[in-house]
Amino acid sequence: MQVKGQSGAADKMDVNQAKQEHLLALKVMRLTKPTLFTNMPVTCEDRDLPGDLFIRLMKDDPSTVKGAETLILGEMLTLPQNFGNIFLGETFSSYISVHNDSNQVVKDILVKADLQTSSQRLNLSASNSAVSELKPECCIDDVIHHEVKEIGTHILVCAVSYTTQTGEKLYFRKFFKFQVLKPLDVKTKFYNAETDEVFLEAQIQNITTSPMFMEKVSLEPSMMYNVTELNNVSAGSDGESTFGKMSYLQPLDTRQYLYCLKPKPEFAEKAGVIKGVTVIGKLDIVWKTNLGERGRLQTSQLQRMAPGYGDVRLSLELIPDTVSLEEPFDITCKITNCSERTMDLVLEMCNTRSVHWCGVSGRQLGKLSPSASLSIPLKLLSSVQGLQSISGLRLTDTFLKRTYEYDDIAQVCVVCPYTSPES
Repeated sequence: MQVKGQSGAADKMDVNQAKQEHLLALKVMRLTKPTLFTNMPVTCEDRDLPGDLFIRLMKDDPSTVKGAETLILGEMLTLPQNFGNIFLGETFSSYISVHNDSNQVVKDILVKADLQTSSQRLNLSASNSAVSELKPECCIDDVIHHEVKEIGTHILVCAVSYTTQTGEKLYFRKFFKFQVLKPLDVKTKFYNAETDEVFLEAQIQNITTSPMFMEKVSLEPSMMYNVTELNNVSAGSDGESTFGKMSYLQPLDTRQYLYCLKPKPEFAEKAGVIKGVTVIGKLDIVWKTNLGERGRLQTSQLQRMAPGYGDVRLSLELIPDTVSLEEPFDITCKITNCSERTMDLVLEMCNTRSVHWCGVSGRQLGKLSPSASLSIPLKLLSSVQGLQSISGLRLTDTFLKRTYEYDDIAQVCVVCPYTSPES
Protein backbone atom coordinates (compact mmCIF):
# COMPACT_ATOMS: atom_id res chain seq x y z
CA MET A 1 0.00 0.00 0.00
CA GLN A 2 1.32 3.42 -0.89
CA VAL A 3 1.11 5.95 1.92
CA LYS A 4 1.50 9.63 1.18
CA GLY A 5 2.52 12.18 3.76
CA GLN A 6 2.82 15.90 3.85
CA SER A 7 6.01 17.85 4.26
CA GLY A 8 6.05 19.93 7.42
CA ALA A 9 8.66 22.22 5.97
CA ALA A 10 6.37 23.47 3.23
CA ASP A 11 5.08 26.45 5.19
CA LYS A 12 8.66 27.44 6.05
CA MET A 13 9.33 27.87 2.34
CA ASP A 14 6.93 30.76 2.08
CA VAL A 15 8.87 33.83 0.99
CA ASN A 16 6.01 36.21 0.26
CA GLN A 17 3.16 36.73 2.75
CA ALA A 18 0.30 39.05 1.94
CA LYS A 19 -0.01 41.96 4.34
CA GLN A 20 -3.79 42.15 4.10
CA GLU A 21 -5.90 39.81 6.22
CA HIS A 22 -7.62 37.57 3.69
CA LEU A 23 -10.76 35.51 4.06
CA LEU A 24 -9.10 32.50 2.49
CA ALA A 25 -6.07 30.53 3.68
CA LEU A 26 -3.69 28.76 1.30
CA LYS A 27 -1.69 25.68 2.25
CA VAL A 28 0.77 23.94 -0.04
CA MET A 29 2.34 20.62 0.95
CA ARG A 30 4.60 18.29 -0.98
CA LEU A 31 3.31 14.72 -1.33
CA THR A 32 6.02 12.15 -0.71
CA LYS A 33 6.11 8.50 0.20
CA PRO A 34 7.04 7.47 3.74
CA THR A 35 10.40 6.14 4.87
CA LEU A 36 11.31 3.11 6.92
CA PHE A 37 11.64 3.87 10.61
CA THR A 38 15.22 3.57 11.88
CA ASN A 39 15.94 2.56 15.45
CA MET A 40 19.53 2.66 16.70
CA PRO A 41 20.14 -0.57 18.65
CA VAL A 42 21.91 -0.36 22.02
CA THR A 43 23.44 -3.62 23.31
CA CYS A 44 26.01 -4.80 25.82
CA GLU A 45 27.72 -8.00 26.93
CA ASP A 46 25.86 -10.33 29.28
CA ARG A 47 28.54 -9.88 31.92
CA ASP A 48 28.15 -6.08 31.87
CA LEU A 49 26.17 -4.26 34.55
CA PRO A 50 22.88 -3.88 32.56
CA GLY A 51 22.87 -7.63 31.82
CA ASP A 52 20.02 -8.47 29.41
CA LEU A 53 18.11 -5.25 30.11
CA PHE A 54 18.83 -3.66 26.70
CA ILE A 55 17.89 -6.84 24.82
CA ARG A 56 14.55 -7.10 26.64
CA LEU A 57 13.79 -3.43 25.95
CA MET A 58 14.45 -3.89 22.24
CA LYS A 59 12.28 -7.01 22.10
CA ASP A 60 9.41 -5.08 23.71
CA ASP A 61 9.86 -2.15 21.31
CA PRO A 62 7.09 -2.36 18.63
CA SER A 63 9.34 -0.68 16.02
CA THR A 64 11.89 -3.51 15.93
CA VAL A 65 11.75 -6.66 13.81
CA LYS A 66 11.02 -9.73 15.90
CA GLY A 67 14.00 -12.05 15.89
CA ALA A 68 16.26 -9.35 14.41
CA GLU A 69 16.07 -6.61 17.04
CA THR A 70 19.65 -5.44 16.40
CA LEU A 71 18.86 -4.40 12.83
CA ILE A 72 18.66 -0.65 12.28
CA LEU A 73 15.67 -0.79 9.91
CA GLY A 74 12.29 -1.73 11.33
CA GLU A 75 8.95 -2.71 9.84
CA MET A 76 7.20 0.58 10.55
CA LEU A 77 6.77 3.51 8.18
CA THR A 78 7.18 7.13 9.17
CA LEU A 79 5.83 10.22 7.42
CA PRO A 80 8.45 12.67 6.09
CA GLN A 81 9.25 15.53 8.44
CA ASN A 82 10.96 17.77 5.87
CA PHE A 83 10.71 18.74 2.24
CA GLY A 84 13.35 16.18 1.15
CA ASN A 85 15.37 16.08 -2.04
CA ILE A 86 13.98 16.27 -5.55
CA PHE A 87 16.06 14.75 -8.34
CA LEU A 88 16.00 15.29 -12.07
CA GLY A 89 13.71 12.77 -13.77
CA GLU A 90 11.43 12.26 -10.76
CA THR A 91 7.80 13.39 -10.47
CA PHE A 92 7.11 16.33 -8.17
CA SER A 93 3.69 16.05 -6.52
CA SER A 94 2.07 18.71 -4.35
CA TYR A 95 -1.22 19.15 -2.50
CA ILE A 96 -2.85 22.59 -2.69
CA SER A 97 -5.70 23.52 -0.36
CA VAL A 98 -7.65 26.78 -0.14
CA HIS A 99 -9.78 27.02 3.03
CA ASN A 100 -12.45 29.59 3.86
CA ASP A 101 -11.55 30.76 7.38
CA SER A 102 -14.24 33.47 7.47
CA ASN A 103 -17.94 33.36 8.36
CA GLN A 104 -19.15 34.59 4.98
CA VAL A 105 -19.57 33.05 1.57
CA VAL A 106 -16.78 33.82 -0.91
CA LYS A 107 -17.48 33.86 -4.64
CA ASP A 108 -15.56 33.40 -7.91
CA ILE A 109 -12.54 31.65 -6.42
CA LEU A 110 -9.75 30.98 -8.90
CA VAL A 111 -6.68 28.99 -7.83
CA LYS A 112 -3.70 28.95 -10.16
CA ALA A 113 -0.41 27.04 -9.76
CA ASP A 114 2.60 27.78 -11.97
CA LEU A 115 6.10 26.35 -11.85
CA GLN A 116 8.86 28.81 -12.71
CA THR A 117 12.20 27.35 -13.88
CA SER A 118 15.29 29.02 -15.25
CA SER A 119 14.00 28.68 -18.81
CA GLN A 120 10.20 28.52 -18.74
CA ARG A 121 6.98 28.95 -16.76
CA LEU A 122 4.55 25.99 -16.67
CA ASN A 123 0.88 25.98 -15.70
CA LEU A 124 0.20 22.99 -13.42
CA SER A 125 -3.40 23.73 -12.46
CA ALA A 126 -5.84 20.91 -13.14
CA SER A 127 -8.58 23.41 -13.98
CA ASN A 128 -8.48 27.06 -15.02
CA SER A 129 -12.16 27.71 -14.32
CA ALA A 130 -13.31 29.59 -11.22
CA VAL A 131 -15.38 28.04 -8.43
CA SER A 132 -18.68 29.91 -8.13
CA GLU A 133 -18.77 30.05 -4.31
CA LEU A 134 -17.08 28.69 -1.20
CA LYS A 135 -19.01 28.45 2.07
CA PRO A 136 -17.41 28.99 5.51
CA GLU A 137 -15.20 26.12 6.75
CA CYS A 138 -15.16 24.61 3.26
CA CYS A 139 -12.11 24.16 1.08
CA ILE A 140 -10.95 23.66 -2.48
CA ASP A 141 -8.37 20.89 -2.93
CA ASP A 142 -6.10 20.11 -5.85
CA VAL A 143 -3.15 17.79 -6.46
CA ILE A 144 -0.58 18.69 -9.08
CA HIS A 145 2.08 16.49 -10.68
CA HIS A 146 5.08 17.45 -12.76
CA GLU A 147 7.98 15.39 -14.12
CA VAL A 148 11.09 17.44 -13.37
CA LYS A 149 13.22 17.92 -16.49
CA GLU A 150 15.57 20.74 -15.45
CA ILE A 151 18.31 21.09 -12.86
CA GLY A 152 18.51 24.08 -10.54
CA THR A 153 16.11 26.40 -8.76
CA HIS A 154 12.36 25.88 -9.19
CA ILE A 155 9.69 28.21 -7.78
CA LEU A 156 6.10 27.06 -7.30
CA VAL A 157 3.84 30.12 -7.62
CA CYS A 158 0.34 29.69 -6.15
CA ALA A 159 -2.11 32.53 -6.77
CA VAL A 160 -5.64 32.89 -5.39
CA SER A 161 -8.24 35.45 -6.49
CA TYR A 162 -11.80 35.76 -5.15
CA THR A 163 -14.72 38.15 -4.61
CA THR A 164 -16.22 39.05 -1.23
CA GLN A 165 -19.92 39.47 -0.46
CA THR A 166 -19.54 43.22 -0.86
CA GLY A 167 -18.21 42.77 -4.40
CA GLU A 168 -14.58 43.55 -3.54
CA LYS A 169 -12.08 41.59 -5.62
CA LEU A 170 -9.04 40.37 -3.68
CA TYR A 171 -5.90 38.59 -4.77
CA PHE A 172 -2.84 37.08 -3.10
CA ARG A 173 -0.11 34.60 -3.94
CA LYS A 174 2.68 32.61 -2.33
CA PHE A 175 6.04 31.42 -3.56
CA PHE A 176 7.65 28.07 -2.69
CA LYS A 177 11.24 27.59 -3.70
CA PHE A 178 13.09 24.27 -4.05
CA GLN A 179 16.21 22.88 -5.72
CA VAL A 180 16.33 20.03 -8.25
CA LEU A 181 19.47 17.92 -7.96
CA LYS A 182 21.27 15.67 -10.42
CA PRO A 183 20.79 11.95 -9.56
CA LEU A 184 23.17 10.32 -12.04
CA ASP A 185 26.48 11.12 -13.66
CA VAL A 186 26.59 9.71 -17.20
CA LYS A 187 29.80 9.47 -19.26
CA THR A 188 30.13 7.90 -22.70
CA LYS A 189 33.05 6.57 -24.74
CA PHE A 190 33.12 5.45 -28.38
CA TYR A 191 35.30 2.72 -29.86
CA ASN A 192 35.56 2.25 -33.64
CA ALA A 193 36.06 -1.34 -34.86
CA GLU A 194 37.98 -2.35 -37.97
CA THR A 195 34.63 -2.88 -39.58
CA ASP A 196 31.92 -0.20 -39.64
CA GLU A 197 30.69 -1.22 -36.17
CA VAL A 198 30.78 1.27 -33.31
CA PHE A 199 30.97 0.24 -29.64
CA LEU A 200 29.49 2.57 -27.03
CA GLU A 201 30.47 2.34 -23.36
CA ALA A 202 28.16 4.19 -20.97
CA GLN A 203 29.44 4.79 -17.42
CA ILE A 204 26.57 5.53 -15.01
CA GLN A 205 27.29 6.66 -11.44
CA ASN A 206 24.75 7.02 -8.62
CA ILE A 207 25.53 10.42 -7.02
CA THR A 208 22.59 10.34 -4.56
CA THR A 209 22.76 9.18 -0.94
CA SER A 210 20.46 6.16 -1.36
CA PRO A 211 20.64 2.97 -3.46
CA MET A 212 18.84 2.71 -6.79
CA PHE A 213 17.22 -0.22 -8.54
CA MET A 214 18.18 0.10 -12.21
CA GLU A 215 14.99 -0.95 -13.98
CA LYS A 216 16.15 -0.23 -17.52
CA VAL A 217 19.22 1.15 -19.26
CA SER A 218 18.77 1.01 -23.04
CA LEU A 219 20.11 2.76 -26.12
CA GLU A 220 17.68 4.14 -28.69
CA PRO A 221 19.76 4.26 -31.90
CA SER A 222 19.48 6.84 -34.63
CA MET A 223 17.99 5.97 -38.01
CA MET A 224 21.40 4.90 -39.36
CA TYR A 225 22.14 2.11 -36.88
CA ASN A 226 20.87 -1.13 -35.41
CA VAL A 227 21.91 -1.72 -31.79
CA THR A 228 22.85 -4.89 -29.91
CA GLU A 229 23.07 -4.83 -26.11
CA LEU A 230 26.14 -6.56 -24.69
CA ASN A 231 25.02 -6.55 -21.07
CA ASN A 232 23.70 -10.12 -20.82
CA VAL A 233 25.57 -13.30 -19.98
CA SER A 234 23.73 -15.27 -22.67
CA ALA A 235 22.31 -14.08 -25.96
CA GLY A 236 18.70 -13.07 -26.45
CA SER A 237 16.28 -10.89 -24.53
CA ASP A 238 15.83 -13.60 -21.86
CA GLY A 239 19.53 -13.75 -21.07
CA GLU A 240 20.65 -13.08 -17.50
CA SER A 241 22.06 -9.62 -16.87
CA THR A 242 25.77 -9.36 -16.15
CA PHE A 243 24.82 -7.39 -13.01
CA GLY A 244 22.63 -10.17 -11.58
CA LYS A 245 18.90 -10.47 -10.97
CA MET A 246 18.76 -7.65 -8.40
CA SER A 247 20.32 -4.76 -10.25
CA TYR A 248 21.04 -2.34 -7.39
CA LEU A 249 23.41 0.59 -7.75
CA GLN A 250 24.75 1.75 -4.39
CA PRO A 251 25.57 5.43 -3.67
CA LEU A 252 28.70 6.63 -5.53
CA ASP A 253 28.99 3.28 -7.35
CA THR A 254 29.65 3.26 -11.10
CA ARG A 255 28.47 0.71 -13.63
CA GLN A 256 29.50 0.22 -17.27
CA TYR A 257 27.00 -0.66 -20.01
CA LEU A 258 28.19 -1.72 -23.48
CA TYR A 259 26.36 -1.50 -26.82
CA CYS A 260 27.32 -2.42 -30.38
CA LEU A 261 25.95 -0.30 -33.22
CA LYS A 262 26.04 -1.56 -36.78
CA PRO A 263 24.99 0.50 -39.82
CA LYS A 264 21.74 -0.54 -41.45
CA PRO A 265 22.08 -2.18 -44.89
CA GLU A 266 20.97 0.95 -46.73
CA PHE A 267 23.68 2.97 -44.96
CA ALA A 268 26.41 0.30 -44.85
CA GLU A 269 27.83 1.21 -48.26
CA LYS A 270 28.25 4.85 -47.25
CA ALA A 271 29.49 4.18 -43.71
CA GLY A 272 33.12 4.17 -44.77
CA VAL A 273 32.94 7.58 -46.42
CA ILE A 274 30.88 9.44 -43.81
CA LYS A 275 32.80 12.43 -42.51
CA GLY A 276 32.27 14.86 -39.66
CA VAL A 277 29.93 14.42 -36.70
CA THR A 278 27.38 11.61 -36.81
CA VAL A 279 24.42 11.04 -34.48
CA ILE A 280 24.48 7.67 -32.67
CA GLY A 281 21.33 7.76 -30.52
CA LYS A 282 20.31 8.49 -26.94
CA LEU A 283 20.32 6.61 -23.65
CA ASP A 284 17.06 5.89 -21.80
CA ILE A 285 17.54 5.25 -18.05
CA VAL A 286 14.75 4.20 -15.67
CA TRP A 287 15.30 3.58 -11.95
CA LYS A 288 13.40 3.18 -8.67
CA THR A 289 14.43 4.30 -5.19
CA ASN A 290 13.64 3.17 -1.62
CA LEU A 291 9.87 2.65 -1.75
CA GLY A 292 9.34 2.43 -5.48
CA GLU A 293 9.64 6.12 -6.42
CA ARG A 294 10.25 6.04 -10.16
CA GLY A 295 12.66 8.25 -12.04
CA ARG A 296 13.56 8.48 -15.71
CA LEU A 297 16.26 10.28 -17.66
CA GLN A 298 16.92 10.54 -21.37
CA THR A 299 20.22 11.90 -22.57
CA SER A 300 20.49 14.26 -25.48
CA GLN A 301 21.51 12.80 -28.85
CA LEU A 302 24.97 11.24 -28.52
CA GLN A 303 27.38 12.24 -31.26
CA ARG A 304 30.76 10.98 -32.34
CA MET A 305 33.38 12.15 -34.81
CA ALA A 306 33.55 9.73 -37.73
CA PRO A 307 37.06 8.27 -38.14
CA GLY A 308 39.13 9.51 -41.05
CA TYR A 309 40.41 6.96 -43.57
CA GLY A 310 42.23 9.29 -45.94
CA ASP A 311 41.53 9.07 -49.67
CA VAL A 312 41.33 5.26 -49.85
CA ARG A 313 40.03 2.88 -47.19
CA LEU A 314 41.05 -0.77 -47.18
CA SER A 315 39.12 -3.18 -44.94
CA LEU A 316 38.74 -6.95 -44.70
CA GLU A 317 35.38 -8.57 -45.43
CA LEU A 318 36.54 -12.19 -45.02
CA ILE A 319 39.54 -13.70 -43.23
CA PRO A 320 40.00 -17.01 -41.38
CA ASP A 321 41.00 -17.07 -37.72
CA THR A 322 43.35 -20.07 -38.04
CA VAL A 323 45.30 -21.30 -41.09
CA SER A 324 47.70 -24.19 -41.74
CA LEU A 325 51.41 -23.71 -42.20
CA GLU A 326 52.53 -23.38 -45.86
CA GLU A 327 48.99 -23.93 -47.14
CA PRO A 328 47.26 -21.19 -49.18
CA PHE A 329 44.24 -19.47 -47.66
CA ASP A 330 41.80 -16.87 -48.99
CA ILE A 331 40.91 -13.40 -47.81
CA THR A 332 38.59 -10.75 -49.29
CA CYS A 333 39.58 -7.06 -49.23
CA LYS A 334 37.21 -4.15 -49.70
CA ILE A 335 38.57 -0.92 -51.21
CA THR A 336 36.51 2.26 -50.84
CA ASN A 337 37.18 5.59 -52.53
CA CYS A 338 36.75 8.16 -49.74
CA SER A 339 37.87 11.13 -51.85
CA GLU A 340 35.82 13.40 -54.07
CA ARG A 341 37.55 12.42 -57.29
CA THR A 342 37.75 9.34 -59.51
CA MET A 343 40.79 7.09 -59.02
CA ASP A 344 42.57 4.66 -61.35
CA LEU A 345 44.10 2.10 -58.98
CA VAL A 346 46.88 -0.46 -59.33
CA LEU A 347 47.34 -3.20 -56.69
CA GLU A 348 50.81 -4.37 -55.70
CA MET A 349 51.55 -7.21 -53.24
CA CYS A 350 54.87 -7.23 -51.38
CA ASN A 351 55.99 -10.37 -49.54
CA THR A 352 57.23 -10.20 -45.97
CA ARG A 353 59.48 -12.59 -44.02
CA SER A 354 56.55 -14.76 -42.92
CA VAL A 355 53.66 -13.98 -45.33
CA HIS A 356 53.80 -14.63 -49.09
CA TRP A 357 51.21 -13.47 -51.57
CA CYS A 358 49.95 -15.80 -54.32
CA GLY A 359 49.01 -14.15 -57.60
CA VAL A 360 50.08 -11.39 -59.94
CA SER A 361 51.32 -8.15 -58.42
CA GLY A 362 50.81 -4.84 -60.18
CA ARG A 363 47.43 -5.61 -61.71
CA GLN A 364 45.02 -2.91 -62.76
CA LEU A 365 41.86 -2.53 -60.68
CA GLY A 366 40.31 0.01 -63.00
CA LYS A 367 38.61 3.29 -62.25
CA LEU A 368 36.83 3.79 -58.93
CA SER A 369 34.37 6.68 -58.63
CA PRO A 370 33.87 8.71 -55.39
CA SER A 371 32.16 6.77 -52.56
CA ALA A 372 32.28 3.56 -54.62
CA SER A 373 33.66 0.26 -53.30
CA LEU A 374 35.36 -2.76 -54.80
CA SER A 375 35.78 -6.25 -53.32
CA ILE A 376 38.93 -8.19 -54.25
CA PRO A 377 39.59 -11.86 -53.36
CA LEU A 378 43.25 -12.58 -52.58
CA LYS A 379 45.28 -15.69 -51.76
CA LEU A 380 48.39 -16.00 -49.59
CA LEU A 381 50.30 -18.42 -47.37
CA SER A 382 52.50 -18.25 -44.30
CA SER A 383 55.87 -19.94 -43.85
CA VAL A 384 56.16 -19.24 -40.11
CA GLN A 385 54.00 -20.58 -37.26
CA GLY A 386 52.34 -18.44 -34.63
CA LEU A 387 50.37 -15.19 -34.78
CA GLN A 388 51.33 -13.54 -38.06
CA SER A 389 50.50 -10.09 -39.38
CA ILE A 390 49.16 -9.61 -42.91
CA SER A 391 51.08 -6.76 -44.53
CA GLY A 392 52.49 -5.61 -47.82
CA LEU A 393 49.54 -4.28 -49.84
CA ARG A 394 50.16 -1.17 -51.97
CA LEU A 395 47.58 0.85 -53.93
CA THR A 396 48.76 3.38 -56.49
CA ASP A 397 46.56 6.06 -58.05
CA THR A 398 47.89 6.46 -61.60
CA PHE A 399 46.19 9.84 -61.99
CA LEU A 400 48.15 11.56 -59.21
CA LYS A 401 51.03 9.03 -59.06
CA ARG A 402 50.28 8.62 -55.33
CA THR A 403 50.87 5.34 -53.46
CA TYR A 404 48.95 4.21 -50.36
CA GLU A 405 50.64 1.60 -48.14
CA TYR A 406 48.72 -0.85 -45.94
CA ASP A 407 50.64 -2.86 -43.34
CA ASP A 408 49.44 -4.82 -40.33
CA ILE A 409 45.98 -5.11 -41.86
CA ALA A 410 44.99 -8.09 -39.74
CA GLN A 411 46.43 -11.07 -37.90
CA VAL A 412 45.98 -14.82 -38.34
CA CYS A 413 47.07 -17.78 -36.23
CA VAL A 414 49.29 -20.16 -38.22
CA VAL A 415 49.42 -23.74 -36.93
CA CYS A 416 51.20 -26.88 -38.14
CA PRO A 417 48.73 -29.49 -39.46
CA TYR A 418 51.14 -32.34 -38.71
CA THR A 419 51.28 -33.52 -35.12
CA SER A 420 53.80 -36.12 -33.93
CA PRO A 421 52.35 -39.01 -31.90
CA GLU A 422 53.22 -39.07 -28.24
CA SER A 423 55.74 -41.73 -27.30
